[in-house]
Amino acid sequence: MHMPVPLTRDIVLIGGGHTHALVLRAWGMSPVPGVRLTLIDPNATAAYSGMLPGHVAGHYARSDLEIDLVRLARFSGARLVLGAASAIDPDAREVHVPGRAPIAYDVASVDVGITSAMPGLPGFTEHGVPAKPLGTFADRWAQFVTDAATGHVAPQAAVIGAGVAGVELAMAMAHRLKTAGCQDAQVTLIEAGRMVSTLSAAARRDLRAAIDTAEIRLIERTAACSVTSTSVELEDGRSVPCSFCVGAAGTRPHDWVAQSGLSVTNGFIDVDDMLRSTSHRTLFAVGDCAHMTHAPRPKAGVYAVRQAPVLARNLRAAVVGLQPRRYHPQRDYLKLISLGEKSALVEKGPITLQGDWLWRLKNRIDRDFMDKFRNLRPMPAPAIKGDVARDARKAQAAPLCGGCGAKVGAAGLASALAGLPVSTRDDVLSTPGDDAAILDFGSTRQVLTTDHLRAVVEDPALMTRIAAIHALGDIWAMGGHPQAALATIILPRMSEPMQAATLREITHCAQEVLAQAGAVLAGGHTTQGSDLTIGFTVTGLVDEPITLAGAQPGDALILTRAIGSGTLLAGEMRAQSEGADMAELYSTLVRPQGDAAALLALSAHAMTDVTGFGLVGHLLAMLNASGRGAQVTLDAIPVYAGAKALAARGIASTLAPANRASAIGALDGLTDTPASALLFDPQTCGGLLAAVPQAEAKKLVQGLQRQGHSAVQIGQITDGPCRIQLS
Repeated sequence: MHMPVPLTRDIVLIGGGHTHALVLRAWGMSPVPGVRLTLIDPNATAAYSGMLPGHVAGHYARSDLEIDLVRLARFSGARLVLGAASAIDPDAREVHVPGRAPIAYDVASVDVGITSAMPGLPGFTEHGVPAKPLGTFADRWAQFVTDAATGHVAPQAAVIGAGVAGVELAMAMAHRLKTAGCQDAQVTLIEAGRMVSTLSAAARRDLRAAIDTAEIRLIERTAACSVTSTSVELEDGRSVPCSFCVGAAGTRPHDWVAQSGLSVTNGFIDVDDMLRSTSHRTLFAVGDCAHMTHAPRPKAGVYAVRQAPVLARNLRAAVVGLQPRRYHPQRDYLKLISLGEKSALVEKGPITLQGDWLWRLKNRIDRDFMDKFRNLRPMPAPAIKGDVARDARKAQAAPLCGGCGAKVGAAGLASALAGLPVSTRDDVLSTPGDDAAILDFGSTRQVLTTDHLRAVVEDPALMTRIAAIHALGDIWAMGGHPQAALATIILPRMSEPMQAATLREITHCAQEVLAQAGAVLAGGHTTQGSDLTIGFTVTGLVDEPITLAGAQPGDALILTRAIGSGTLLAGEMRAQSEGADMAELYSTLVRPQGDAAALLALSAHAMTDVTGFGLVGHLLAMLNASGRGAQVTLDAIPVYAGAKALAARGIASTLAPANRASAIGALDGLTDTPASALLFDPQTCGGLLAAVPQAEAKKLVQGLQRQGHSAVQIGQITDGPCRIQLS
């Protein structure tokens, strides 16, 4: 029997810079069995610096220059940790990310770039915008253009630092403001020394002419001494009017990198000709955050791109035992400088050229680079060989969803449970279909539930948060107060050190989530299997349980959370969901709903949480228990960003067809639309669904929204057959 290779080595990539992005792509095409690859980055996307001036000028949409790290991680088989590294312990081989246990590594690489923040310049932190990191700058710039075009702020911008990056940004900003209708726009370029001092005299002369043509004010040999909300103050006493101030003066390493205990030069990690830290051979560094001790070079993206194949080889060599490669950076490189409009200037050695055709050349180079990260699809599963049972090949074609999408369908589950005998114990008060068992201890009542989820993300800490909050949902839905939990953990086959490190990540997050809910992690059980699976058995205390029964005619139906998580997760498995949509979804899934349950419990006649059987399935369970019907307004139901688009392309969770088949007979007014398809979508960490008196509905919805929940009224309970009327 073929057995998967157990995991024995951890490679951790810190930062989603250009080099690491290319390494992930190469790894996805040829992974090393037995290696767990991890990417740590605070963002779901990484901006490509080469296209930033074009985006600022309005030539590219934001999506044109973003590398989708969620999709890239899925393609490469890496676990993605959406968090910002705050420290490295190179001796203990651990990376620290706030809010979670340290992430252990055997081999690590750092590609976190640099920052253009200017903390030493008074007022810049409050009123300025660093040109790096690129994502934050792009967001702030887009808002400024909108505000300037609508007259809310003066169209006056300043760039501190007239190196190549500063000049490109200033010219792009001037062009964009004019095309946005700000004819009185003024962009000022401020340089303490000489403009683009790294270029030849001929290139500087041509750039100066282009700056003058763009009507950019250039101030040289004068430093900025402070920044206010309306100006940049200069050391010579002059004041530059400014509503948007960009910092592009030089480069600074991130403080935590400089304080990492690694050998550094001016805060940049010293690396040798194999891109390894000169002080710690199990750690590599690339891109702008690294200092190449064997061949110092200026900070430029071209070096980061060309380091990628060497780093990919050397990471592989470190965990397999191969001979590493040496990196030899070129002495000079082609400098293509955008000039705001679709024109560019190029310098290579003594040659300087300028023209529209050079912009087209730069555009083709940049788009070719970005095309490497488009249309990535996970590698298909190996084909089944030999004799195969009927329908087995068809069943293998669709990947099995995780989370609630991996549940057994309602019809099959009901059939299996139908033959069970009715309990004769008078201390077990719950009825079939309730969210949790109700146990009577005289003056005390306890609710008991169990739930486990096959992983929907590779990050065990994030998966733990999702699984714990998902399990707590049944306690909250019955108006209970979480008390204690037992964890059930199935780890993929891995070495003992990796088991210990992974369990530390899981238990750290489990304890944190449960403690926030008022419960304790009392123990649990672990085993190894084919996939990461995390579950919790949870108890809670309750005075008077809120069950599925009790909904009254005229009650308002309140839903606290959007639907569509199953479709988004299914799309992500197929590398078709947008990374930004997934990051937004994850942030919602790990948001506890104890406060929402406490507010609803004051009024609810019936309540449940929407999970595996979808919104319609769980609503029907409430209606059947209460002997009522319901009217639901389809357009009122909130939907996660990106879910409708995926549903329109036919993407659905593997459980959705069974959910539809179980519920279709009780629906009236159903139409074949993407929105209606999501009614059957299995939800992981889904919202609470409560039937409350109509007179209190508005106040409750407003209260839930103040708590931060996207709560809405989606319909009402009717006196009639157990059916749902959609409108």
